[in-house]
Amino acid sequence: MSGQDTFKILEKIFKPKNKTTEIQGYTIKYGHIVENEQIIDEVLVSNFKAPKSYTTEDMCEIQTHGGQFIVKKILELCLKNGAELADPGEFTKRAFLNGRIDLLQAESVIDIIQAKTDKELKTGIQALEGRLSKKIHQIKQKIMDVMINIEVDIDYPEYDLEEVTNQEIQNMLRLVYSDLNRLEKSFDDGKLLKEGIKTAIIGKPNAGKSSLLNAILQEDRAIVTEIAGTTRDTIEEFVTVKGIPLQLIDTAGIREAKDEVERIGIEKSKKMAQEADLIIAIFDSSKELTNEDKEILELIKGKTAIIVLNKTDLEQKITANTEEISNSSEYIINMSILGEKGLEELYNTIKNLFSFEKINVDNNLTITNVRHKNFIHKALEGCEKAKEAIENKMPLDITAIYLREILENLGNITGESVTDDILDEIFSKFCLGK
Repeated sequence: MSGQDTFKILEKIFKPKNKTTEIQGYTIKYGHIVENEQIIDEVLVSNFKAPKSYTTEDMCEIQTHGGQFIVKKILELCLKNGAELADPGEFTKRAFLNGRIDLLQAESVIDIIQAKTDKELKTGIQALEGRLSKKIHQIKQKIMDVMINIEVDIDYPEYDLEEVTNQEIQNMLRLVYSDLNRLEKSFDDGKLLKEGIKTAIIGKPNAGKSSLLNAILQEDRAIVTEIAGTTRDTIEEFVTVKGIPLQLIDTAGIREAKDEVERIGIEKSKKMAQEADLIIAIFDSSKELTNEDKEILELIKGKTAIIVLNKTDLEQKITANTEEISNSSEYIINMSILGEKGLEELYNTIKNLFSFEKINVDNNLTITNVRHKNFIHKALEGCEKAKEAIENKMPLDITAIYLREILENLGNITGESVTDDILDEIFSKFCLGK
């Protein structure tokens, strides 16, 4: 619970074993949750007094025994005595509104919770600690330092400082543009860290697509039978392979459709192949190449693709030397998925194709949030407009308008310029209790 009535409500439902006259902050008390003098559960209660708490308000945390019934019972008891159920993300939202953290730090909380790799977790921790916020504030300060001179020049034109001021603005814009451009470019790495490498597994029915998905996941996620066309829609799963985050997509087998449902699934497979960062194209090496196989080879041309020749435990009709295969990709792996042969080579190939070791999250700031990236892009456009205004000898107050737009866009990242609608959208993505 968080808010000014936290301890009043707590005193109604919690009886500490050793009662003291006043609740102390940063303490844990042992006792019982009670209703009408009847013990509901044996608990520990942590107390945090304003302003030294997550929300900067009075707070308490009731540590109860697990189980849905007892937790629900205590929750209902809190609500019965005056508490209100929190909205998604309300605790972090209160921390932001009360000034303990900025909006960028607040968003990093959900990034930390949803992190799937060590590097993604590190970027979230850095944002929570304020490293990215500090950089944004430094950029804003460079603009503010020049804005002061612009205001002086506009208010006191008799001093004729416009030429000097324009030179200062141009020098500042070069530095600001360089900083913002570096942050925007980091989003390419950040997107991979957060969303993973979009990997489409494509091939004819019964080539081994679903078997490969199951082998990588080490679980029976997809149905595997001898009946062709079992997979009618895409199956998506997230997995980390040798530190590389993969968004795996098992697709419907590509062939001449037998019905409308299969046709839709096949069209979706082709679309996924076009949008994927990586394609794993599987072929049954125990059979001759068919027209469907050749269509798949056409799909992967010019794309980052790995060809898997499956069922190498049988007599091979297709090999890495088959002309159509060798001309379609330089990455060709012989595999027997059922025999678990070739998986390690596949993992190593993916690791070499996407070298995440080069993404230095320890020393470089990395943007992972598309909202931040969009506002940085708008700020860069503002830099371009301000530069053009100076080059076209526009009045200083016109340049000042563009500089204020840059400040406003950067303020939307940290929360100084943000609207209530944006706040509601951001915190709606949080779960209850965060």
